[in-house]
Parts: sequence; C-alpha cells; structure tokens
Amino acid sequence: MRRMSSLAAAGLTLALSLAAAPYASAAGSQAAAYTCNSGNFCIYSDWNGGGERCEWSDAQRANTADNCGFIQRGINVRSVWNGKNNRVQYYTQTNYNARVGSTPGGAGGNLMGTYQIRSFKKQ
Repeated sequence: MRRMSSLAAAGLTLALSLAAAPYASAAGSQAAAYTCNSGNFCIYSDWNGGGERCEWSDAQRANTADNCGFIQRGINVRSVWNGKNNRVQYYTQTNYNARVGSTPGGAGGNLMGTYQIRSFKKQ
C-alpha cells in the first residue's frame, strides 16, 4: 500500500511539472524565441515563436488574412506573443466571431496549433 502511494505522488509531481513547463519556458525565453516589437501582437506558424511571424500594432484586426501570408496559405497558428499592455482576445473567424482564447499583456506561449487566429481585439 505504501508503494502505491509513493508512485501516485511521483506521478502527480511529474504531471504538475510538465504542465507548468511550456508556459515557464515560453515566458523565460521571450527575448530569444519570441521576436515581437513592444506594443505589438504577434502570431507564429511554429512553436515557441518560431516559423513565420505576423505582427500588428493595431488594437484590433477584423481579418488577419489581409496581411499575414501564412494565414492566407491556411497554416495554423502555433504560438503567440502579446507585447501590448492589455489582454488580447483572439478568434477563429473574421470579425471577432468564435472566440478561442486570450493572452495577457507581456505574455505568450504555445497554442494547441489546431486553428488559425482570423481576428483579434483588445479586451
């Protein structure tokens, strides 16, 4: 019985450390991985701020495909960085429809990578 409790505790510790790791590494490596000008909202075609980047200084954008090449080609967004001072909400459809998430100012990280961000606005 004691062995089972130790295994359960070890498994829980491992699960909690893995769950916290992506956000911690994304926040800690912002300068190295997430190239995004201060005050801008950036989306990336790869994990950890890699791949192609699309960047906006606007407070909102009704259709990100207007000027984002990888969105135009149907590539999903895998990571974001919000260099703004406020939370940014993002949507899988144009004109602020189908909200999928948000990121506070000065933060970012990896997304599920299964959708495109087609519009965004400050909260």
